[in-house]
Amino acid sequence: QVQLVESGGGLVQAGGSLRLSCAASGRIISINTMGWYLQAPGNQRELVATITSGGSTNYADSVKGRFAISRDYAKNTVYLQMNSLKPEDTAVYYCAAEVRTVARPILTDYWGQGTQVTVSS
Repeated sequence: QVQLVESGGGLVQAGGSLRLSCAASGRIISINTMGWYLQAPGNQRELVATITSGGSTNYADSVKGRFAISRDYAKNTVYLQMNSLKPEDTAVYYCAAEVRTVARPILTDYWGQGTQVTVSS
């Protein structure tokens, strides 16, 4: 089983920055795409950004130019650098990963526990 542990959330003022981290652990064979999703109260989980095993990135229009996703392949860790934060960014942020493990060698999605990001005006 894969564990995704997230950190870096918190409360910041509008215009500030945060850096989220998510480290995957377990008997991992390989990780394909890793990404970040957000969920605001009463809404479905939405894509923020993804990064493939080859380094290709994709961003939601709402964060393009403000957020940057990156990855440390040796540490099985994905990051989300969040700049120029807005109150509208307030949500729980979840990391996700497509992973092959020893017990389950087929590509499978795993999710982190979520980390709260609150942006005040």
